[in-house]
Formats: sequence, C-alpha cells, structure tokens
Amino acid sequence: MLNNASKTYSISELAEEFSITARALRFYEDKGLLTPSRHGQTRVFSAADRARLRLVLRGKRVGFSLDEIREMLDLESITSDSPQHLGLWLKRFRTRINALKQQRRDIDDAIEELETGCAWMEARQADLEPSEELKSRARAFEALSRARLEH
Repeated sequence: MLNNASKTYSISELAEEFSITARALRFYEDKGLLTPSRHGQTRVFSAADRARLRLVLRGKRVGFSLDEIREMLDLESITSDSPQHLGLWLKRFRTRINALKQQRRDIDDAIEELETGCAWMEARQADLEPSEELKSRARAFEALSRARLEH
C-alpha cells in the first residue's frame, strides 16, 4: 500500500485530473512553479507537485499572476515572521477580493441588462403574432381555396 506522500503522477495523469493540457504543465515547470523529477525523458510529479499545481490553478482562477503565485508558493516568504510581509500579502488578497466583488457586480448588471433585452424582444415578438381577426380571415381563405380545389 502506497503512502499518499510517495505517490507519483505522470504528466498525462495530472493533465487529465485537472482538465489542463500537458503543455500547460510544461509551461508551469518552465516558470518554476512545478519541479518534477525525471526518469530519462519522462517527467515524474510528486504529491507535493500535485498540491502545488492545485494552488497554482486556484491562484489563477482568482486572478493572481504567475509571479504572484510563485511568491505565494515560496513557503519561507509566506510564513515569514515579518508582519510587514504578511501585511503585504493580506493587502494583495483584499485587493483581489474587492476586484472579484466588482466583477460580480458587473456580471450581475450585464445579466440584468440582457434579461431586460430578452424581455423586450419577447414582447416585440409577441406583437408580431398575427391578430385573431387576421388568423380568422386566413382560415376562411384556406377553406375557400380548399373548396375551389376540390371542385
């Protein structure tokens, strides 16, 4: 039975698990975010690499740059006893939170505008529906035409 810490992953396993491309994994390696070992030409990712990848993707999802993510992954810098350093990261996190909240407000506003547009178009579409009088005339014309063709 393997200990989770000693489990290794191939590039294709991680790519599939995280729904990313092998190219993206190689890019993260080139940027120093992941450090897989090598067996010949084959990259072998550790459980630590997998955990780092999860953090990289989470950081990207919330809008941090790869440079910022690399800094965050540097455990010595993030766990530093320096209150100024932690204060800097707290400020960065708060800034991202505020930006994401603004994006959410912008998205909610855009959805509301689109829903208003849809409602307007649906109302116009309903107005284009023929009146009952016109439908009645069309049915009468259809019946008359059918009668003429049958005789």
